Amino acid sequence: MLARKTRIVAALIVLFATFTQPLTPAVAKEVAPPRTPNPKIQMAILLDCSGSMSGLIHQARTQLWKTVNEFAKATRADRPVQLEVALYEYGSAHYPAEEGFLKQLVPLTDDLDRVSEALFALSTSGSQEYCGQVIDAATRHLKWSDNPHDLKCIFIAGNEPFTQGPVDFREACRRAIAGDITVNTIHCGTPAAGISGNWQEGAQLADGSFMNIDHNQQVAAIPAPQDKELARLNAELNKTYVAYGTPQARQVAKDRQEAQDRNVAAASPAAASERFAFKAKAQYANTGWDMVDACREEKLKLEDLKEEELPDEMKKMTLAERKAYLAAKQAQRQKIQAEMKRLSDQRDKFLTAERKKLANQQGDTLDQAILHAARHQATRKEFTFGAN
Repeated sequence: MLARKTRIVAALIVLFATFTQPLTPAVAKEVAPPRTPNPKIQMAILLDCSGSMSGLIHQARTQLWKTVNEFAKATRADRPVQLEVALYEYGSAHYPAEEGFLKQLVPLTDDLDRVSEALFALSTSGSQEYCGQVIDAATRHLKWSDNPHDLKCIFIAGNEPFTQGPVDFREACRRAIAGDITVNTIHCGTPAAGISGNWQEGAQLADGSFMNIDHNQQVAAIPAPQDKELARLNAELNKTYVAYGTPQARQVAKDRQEAQDRNVAAASPAAASERFAFKAKAQYANTGWDMVDACREEKLKLEDLKEEELPDEMKKMTLAERKAYLAAKQAQRQKIQAEMKRLSDQRDKFLTAERKKLANQQGDTLDQAILHAARHQATRKEFTFGAN
């Protein structure tokens, strides 16, 4: 009996000791703090697609990549910016009056190929232009950042009076700025018509900029000596992308990337070089479909993918071989992007000199209006712009 009691007491002592021991290093392993997100610049572009706006749409298509290239140079507290762009069309007879003749084409996204794809799919058709309603839709329905230090801005471009439609533009603009979203108005016409049509008032109510552009002006496309080599390097760069997901999703993503290369090249070789320059930057994000980007950004675990979600060339590889394959693709991509950046820097210097010769020969176009306003508003949020 005494021996049995002794064994029970000994067992209780061991059990107590087990629960009172400090955690082993394996259990007590520190969890790495979450990565601090990069500061954001979020832009919603609202384009009038009524019958007279084909020139505006062309400017948007050809100048998108020039615009985002400039914002890719932005930093705050030495951290690079994350760009997100949304796109709406309004004033389109493709949509019924009860829906405001408008549609969200792309939500706020860092996948700018989707934005380019939507721009090239636009067509004009006449209807009423409900500026207040489309501003209100963008304010309410987009996923805006809740960080007060991020830049959130709407750019609305059109030519009809700002007062059309069932939603009062004044209330819409007040709601936007209450959410720390500035509204910048780009009137396609004379300053006097923009003021009388209340475009200036809309910008003033939402702490934005009021601008006027000639939407039918042809943007000077200056050829540069680096354009041909940038196009060749871009073709090599595309080979480093490794799509994942269903077979259909993989094909759609690759087709979209290559289609936007072709679209912008057909529109303007100069615009194509701007796109290729942006593809050499970290802000050209494809984590939603490219395994190299997704693994680098820790948004994808390679071991979690099913075999059918892999491209054919990776299906028979071991996990170690797959990781080595992606590492080689990343190294190849970095080498190509470094050369593209070097050529793009040379191209920028060449174009700066050429544009000085054209100074004061042209008025503002859509890209210049967006850059002027957003850079001004970004500096108020303590963003700085430099070489990138």
